[in-house]
Amino acid sequence: MCMSATDSSRIHPLPCVGEPPPSRFTCPFCYTAHPLCVAAVGRLRQEILLHPEWQADLRQGKMLGVLVVDGAYLAAFSGTLCGRGDVGFFVPPVFDLHDPDCHFQQEEREISLINKEIGRLDAQLHPQLQLLRDRLAALRLQADQEIEEARERKRSGERAPDVGRSQYLNAEIHRAKVRWRERLAAVEGEIARLEAGAQALRDERMRRSARLQEWLFSRFTFLNARGESLSLGEIFSPAVPPAGAGECCAPKLLQYAYAHGLRPLCMAEFWMGESPKDEARVEGNFYPSCQAKCGPILAWMLQGLAVDDNPLLREYSLLAERMRIIYEDADIAVVVKPAGMLSVPGKLSLPSVRSEIERLLPRCSGPLIVHRLDMATSGLMVLALGWEAYHRLQEQFVRHTVVKRYVARLQRPLLAGAEGEISLPLCANPADRPRQMVSGRHGRRAVTRYRASATDPSTVYFWPLTGRTHQLRLHAAHPQGLGNPIVGDALYGKPSSRLFLHADYLQFIHPSTGEKVSFTSEPEGWHFR
Repeated sequence: MCMSATDSSRIHPLPCVGEPPPSRFTCPFCYTAHPLCVAAVGRLRQEILLHPEWQADLRQGKMLGVLVVDGAYLAAFSGTLCGRGDVGFFVPPVFDLHDPDCHFQQEEREISLINKEIGRLDAQLHPQLQLLRDRLAALRLQADQEIEEARERKRSGERAPDVGRSQYLNAEIHRAKVRWRERLAAVEGEIARLEAGAQALRDERMRRSARLQEWLFSRFTFLNARGESLSLGEIFSPAVPPAGAGECCAPKLLQYAYAHGLRPLCMAEFWMGESPKDEARVEGNFYPSCQAKCGPILAWMLQGLAVDDNPLLREYSLLAERMRIIYEDADIAVVVKPAGMLSVPGKLSLPSVRSEIERLLPRCSGPLIVHRLDMATSGLMVLALGWEAYHRLQEQFVRHTVVKRYVARLQRPLLAGAEGEISLPLCANPADRPRQMVSGRHGRRAVTRYRASATDPSTVYFWPLTGRTHQLRLHAAHPQGLGNPIVGDALYGKPSSRLFLHADYLQFIHPSTGEKVSFTSEPEGWHFR
């Protein structure tokens, strides 16, 4: 294989570490880092120590990635490093939109100038426009009052029928509407005249931004293992690609390998530096590729490669056999959901608690599912077998009178018997679903009580006082929470054989008897590796 000096400077030797290469390439969405990738990360960290300017930027937090090829490895960073998209040693971007001389940056500067001019015009015209808008609002109020008074005179006249007077009052209402319409139109026209300049600039900004976006999407083109190529716009069509698509580590690494005839063996992405305030990232942990930006791109780029099965989908067909019904009567059923089973049917044809109950108890009716557990979480769920039971149980969950307890194993022990409360508002991370994030602006209130076991402080009990998606997982992992991920949490910590989170206690009022009932379930098969 012949390559230029520039090309070879991006390909770094990886001495044999006594590990054979994997037979299939890494599934980027759920994996345990291969020893070859771990060795490559070690070499990359040694290189970073030689560059203080990289270290200063990386301390702020960034995702890095390695791709192992025959006898060597490639390295990449997401986004930019030290303000640049192309930094020697790392593979280059698929398209360097951060090059100050490229068309994208030039056009961005022109659009920025338009924004400044719009801001200048808005500031200059704001006092005049505000006066006109206030005047318009006052005139509209006067118009409504005058027309309503005319209508009231007409209604009063209708009590003593007089055809001639009724016609006169109708004409009076019509004249008032015409008169006020003309007065309002004059003020609205003056407002439109003053706004016309800024609106023309806004229209130009929108046209140029749309053209620039289309141009950019066409410049990001991605190869797959068969040598085929698609643009970013084609990959996401008919949807619009999200911001930053194509700038993550994995697409950069695969693109460079394909373009230079290198055989991808395995890949891993890891976090370096501080965790972002709104996410839970742990220094040195390996993370899966994001779904929103990288999912469609990698689905295309991996075509033609023999890729590991996604462990999240493996053996799910067996999960239905493991779901247990531990209590059943005419109104409710209590089940133990296995880890990896959906609560309700999803996009994939996988078994769910609902589908299995419908199969096992065909007499049931209504929505059945009153509350849910995350797919990766195991444990107790109560199901309503009819509409009346559903509404009565749902009311208890809405009023937060149901007692739910979870048991979890954390990566590091807490102080024995430590307890407290975590309150961090949560919402979906729009750029990386299904991950959630902490957001004071967009997040919904989420509160969790916790207590560490007195005899085994790696075991922690959680009482969620609210029911947000991934609440316990993120409250455990986030630096403002416990800063201690749950074992096996592939989204916020490190993957393992499973997520060690189990709903072990459930207490509620029976919807028909009115009695307080409770159920317990010990987690099964919690063997660490």
